[in-house]
Amino acid sequence: MQFLTRIDRYIARLMATPLASTLILAAMLLLLDKMRRLFDFVIREGGPVGVVWKMLANTIPEYMSLGVPIGLMLGTLFAFRRLALSSELDVLRALGWSYGRLLRVPYMYAAGLAFVNLLIVGFIQPYSHYAYEGLRYELRSGALGASIKVGEFTKLGKKDTLRIEKSANGGRDLSGIFVHAEGDQGKTYAVTAETGSFFATDDPDTIIFRLHNGVLVNNAPNFKTPRVLSFTSHDLPIALPKVEDFRRRGGTANEELTVPELVRVGHAANTPLKERLQSRAEFHFRLVEVAIMFLMPLLSVALAVPPKRSSSALGVFLSIVMIVTYHKINEYASAVAALGKINPIIALWVPFLLFSALIWWMYHTLAHKPGGQPIGALERGFEKLAANFGRWFRRGRRPGARA
Repeated sequence: MQFLTRIDRYIARLMATPLASTLILAAMLLLLDKMRRLFDFVIREGGPVGVVWKMLANTIPEYMSLGVPIGLMLGTLFAFRRLALSSELDVLRALGWSYGRLLRVPYMYAAGLAFVNLLIVGFIQPYSHYAYEGLRYELRSGALGASIKVGEFTKLGKKDTLRIEKSANGGRDLSGIFVHAEGDQGKTYAVTAETGSFFATDDPDTIIFRLHNGVLVNNAPNFKTPRVLSFTSHDLPIALPKVEDFRRRGGTANEELTVPELVRVGHAANTPLKERLQSRAEFHFRLVEVAIMFLMPLLSVALAVPPKRSSSALGVFLSIVMIVTYHKINEYASAVAALGKINPIIALWVPFLLFSALIWWMYHTLAHKPGGQPIGALERGFEKLAANFGRWFRRGRRPGARA
């Protein structure tokens, strides 16, 4: 007997397009919002704009951990909704195809995507989160290089001050330059130059500022008068600020630990109680986020089939509301469990069991009760509301009606 029939392959094709589209659209919408905030942050910290793309790349796993279950849910929902609206579902049911048999392909998707989501939340996301925080730290500390703001005094380290009148060619060609620096034993020097450029050296803590057509004024406590030097070309070494090493991964955030590391930290006797509680809460939170993948096909089918002679899309809206609400409940439960106020097993798995019971009831009502419609009451209320709104709108548009 063939494991996947032509109908199974047809359902797989129906699911593939909305699933992929949902993942791409969700990632783009979330990244666009994050991009705006990152540009503001990077510009405010004076870092290179190119680092924004590195930071965005490190946020993709976090968004995909929620986008994958939503993609699976909407992929299944739109596939079965199309079957229902075209009456193909009625034909398949008449031919003896039960809902359980029709869910074979969706559960194959669910198994594969659950494994992908486990890799994301269990191993990829911790490293990407650490890399993201590392970039934030380097921006704040200046390790990525502060941008030179035209017309403003910019501090380079503790003792060097720089001002630029004009900048061109992406900041590589500078003009109208003023530099003031303090050396050892009270020595100071001030430099003005027409043009200049920065150059890297073999020493990562020092760069060369090559100046052209300028004047250098050197002063010290033992000088009777400052020494003045005119030059056509002068190399000025600039010491970069010393930056401490970034903290180790997971040093202050359990989100940066992989699943095996969470288990080890959560059960280590020498780990402080606070860290053990946080690690256990994070561990169960990630497991619940993966386990919910196996409920998505049941929920999708229960919400995909509208009442007869209806094309209402209430199920699509309700499905997104339910999964996002459940995700937020998990986040709150994890935060409470991390404080030690409740056992993480109770905090995270009891809502999972309740949500599972609700989904199973909805699916059982549709699949095993003649004429069953799990959200029938909501559908009828939605239709009445839409009808009342339509009558009110038509009354408002009637010729001669008062504004």
